Amino acid sequence: MQARPSALQKFKANPLAMAGSFFIILMGLICLLGPWIRPDQSPDANEQHLVLAKLKPGTQVDFICIRKQNQSSVSLLRMWWEGGAESNWVHIPIDSIFIRDNKVHVHPLDISDAGITANGFNPTELRAHAGEGVEAYRFQNTYLAGTDKYGRDLLSRLMAGASVSLSVGAIAVIISLLIGITLGLLAGYYRGWADRVIMWFTNVVWSIPTLILVMAITFAFGTGYWKIFLAVGLTMWVEIARLVRGQVLSVREKEYIEAARVMGLSDLRIMLKHILPNILSPVIVMAAANFASAILVEAGLSFLGLGAQIPSPSWGNIIREHVSFITTGQAYLAIVPGVLMMLLVLSFMMVGNGLRDALDVRD
Repeated sequence: MQARPSALQKFKANPLAMAGSFFIILMGLICLLGPWIRPDQSPDANEQHLVLAKLKPGTQVDFICIRKQNQSSVSLLRMWWEGGAESNWVHIPIDSIFIRDNKVHVHPLDISDAGITANGFNPTELRAHAGEGVEAYRFQNTYLAGTDKYGRDLLSRLMAGASVSLSVGAIAVIISLLIGITLGLLAGYYRGWADRVIMWFTNVVWSIPTLILVMAITFAFGTGYWKIFLAVGLTMWVEIARLVRGQVLSVREKEYIEAARVMGLSDLRIMLKHILPNILSPVIVMAAANFASAILVEAGLSFLGLGAQIPSPSWGNIIREHVSFITTGQAYLAIVPGVLMMLLVLSFMMVGNGLRDALDVRD
């Protein structure tokens, strides 16, 4: 007799679910490694060079880097938490460099950069002799994805935007699970007036369109990166609560629950130790779907100017900044973040479908 495949084996046998998992893991690694792997390690990948605006993907630019007088030191943890750290070097894009009269002369692409000084020396007249007070070097940077309309590295902005989308989705799902599971357990286990009150409140919240409710919350509490966590999380618990309530109603009359009551176990222990573990499968599937929904809601709010605020590199913000380029040769500036968002949402939906099939006990 052939052994019944486990849920993990069934999930691995689903190619779409595995493809979605790999893409989510890739985005998760980019989020966890944060500024350490980005070409632009400044906060929010916001180093601007207007003279380099809208460069095509693969463009190479020469830079002269001059050490700043005032040095700053940031720990790795703080650098990750703040989304980057200010560089101790001034980066000046240059057109040419040559040596004359024992001096290094550079021609900056932007004439406004010619007045930047480092340790009292003009960067267009850097002394070639070491030890005379100016520390500088030349390097060539390749913009793999090009630059946006402000001359910022587009690849770095997209990588930082993945962190915003995943963090909003994760925290919103955690908030919705805490509220939804708690209310669903109480309503399904105690029934009676507790069930009626909780379900009345749930139906009231459910009757309000999600986007309108999120907009109302953001207007009440203000816009910003952390406010969007709260706004999205407080609007996604309804489906969780209804699902948990239905599952609890079907489980609470089982023999093992009656046995637990006869043994004198507390209601809290019965709900957390005996009911909740047996109803988690559909909740996990719902959480995956809510993760995708949270990403879309955050991007929509950022596009409308109610979510993460500029210069925070949300994918919605990036699309908003470049939506006017859709009909031009730089349409990719708005299309690429949209495609990444579509792939991430699609990945969560495929993972959710894979979990649903893998956890289905009827197979």
